[in-house]
Amino acid sequence: MEKITITRNSSFIMYKFIRPILFRLDPERTHAFTLFSLRVAQRAPFAFWLLNRIYAAPKKPVQAFGLTFKNPVGLAAGYDKDALAVRGLSALGFGHVEVGTVTPLPQEGNPKPRVFRLVEDEGVINRMGFPSRGSDFVQRKLTPVQKEDLFQRVLGVRPRRPSVMLGVNIGKNKSTPNEEAVLDYLTLLQDFAPHADYLAINISSPNTVGLRQLQGRDALEGLLTQLHAQRQHEEQRLDKRLPLLVKLAPDLSESELDDALGVILQTRMDGVIATNTTLAREGLRSSYRGESGGLSGSPLTVRSEAVLHQIVKRVNGQIPIVSVGGIMSPDSAKRRLDAGATLIQLYTGLIYRGPGLVKKILRSL
Repeated sequence: MEKITITRNSSFIMYKFIRPILFRLDPERTHAFTLFSLRVAQRAPFAFWLLNRIYAAPKKPVQAFGLTFKNPVGLAAGYDKDALAVRGLSALGFGHVEVGTVTPLPQEGNPKPRVFRLVEDEGVINRMGFPSRGSDFVQRKLTPVQKEDLFQRVLGVRPRRPSVMLGVNIGKNKSTPNEEAVLDYLTLLQDFAPHADYLAINISSPNTVGLRQLQGRDALEGLLTQLHAQRQHEEQRLDKRLPLLVKLAPDLSESELDDALGVILQTRMDGVIATNTTLAREGLRSSYRGESGGLSGSPLTVRSEAVLHQIVKRVNGQIPIVSVGGIMSPDSAKRRLDAGATLIQLYTGLIYRGPGLVKKILRSL
C-alpha cells in the first residue's frame, strides 16, 4: 500500500479549492453539509485517522477553571448546536469544543433565511435564535454509547469520549419570559452537569428577544446566585468540579460591563467568555449590512479586543477569560492571549480561513 504523505500546508491547499464551492451554497446549507461530513468522518476509521493526521497540532497545555486543556484554541458555541459531531471536531486540533446553545425544549429558531455571509467584510450576520433539538436530545448524544450500532460494528469503531474538553452553552427557550428564565437555566445545569467539563451561561445573544436584559445587575445577580447554589449541589452529588462561565455581549456600555463583571465575581462564577456577536454595523461594505442579527468575523475584531482589555483590567486576574470574536489569524489570536485571555475560541475565522487555522495558530504560539 502506497504511503500517504501529509504536507505542512495540506489543510490550506484543500480549503483553497473547497471554499469557492462551499460559498456558492446558502450559508446554512453549507453549515449543514460540513457538519454532516464531520459526522460521517467520526464514524469511519480511515476518515477519522486522516483528519487527525492532516490537522495534527503541537500540544500547548493550559490550566483554566481547575481543568487542563491540551491547547488554548477552542470552537465557539453555535457550530455544533446539538452535539452531533464532537468527536469529528476533536480531530481538527481544538483544545475544547463548546456545543449549543442548548434550550430545555426543542425549538425551531427564527425563520429562514437567517444567516448571511458578508464576503467583502469577512463577516457573518446571523439571527438563528437558538434553534435546538432540546436538552433530552443533546443529553443522549453526550451519553457514552453502551452498544455499537450496526454502522459502528461493520466499521469496527469503538465509541469513546472525544479527547477535548467539552463545554455546553445553555440558554432559555424563546417562549420563557425573563421572570422565569432562571428555571430554564437551572434545569439545563442539572441536565448537563454529568456530561460537561464546563457550562457557558448564554445571556448575550441578540437574537432572542429580551435575553440581553438578563445582563443587567439585578437580573444577573438573581440568576447567577441561584445557579451557583445549584452548581454546588451538583458538584457534591457527582463528586466533580463544574465550572460556570458567563458569556457577555460586546455592546455593553463601560458601566454596564463593570456591573456585570462585579456580579460575576460576587457570585463566584469561574470565568467570562467575551464576546458574543454585535449589533453594531459601522464601516460595512456588503449589501447584507442591513440584515438584522448578530455580526461576527473581522468587523468584530476591534470591538472584541477592546472589551477584552476592559475585562482584564476589571477582573485583575481573579478569573480566567475566554476571548472570542473576530479572531481571523494567528496574529489576532496571539494578541488576545498576550492581552490576558487564557483561552480563545474560533468560529467565523474558520469559515473564511478553513479548519487549518487551528493548527496555524498553535504553531505560531
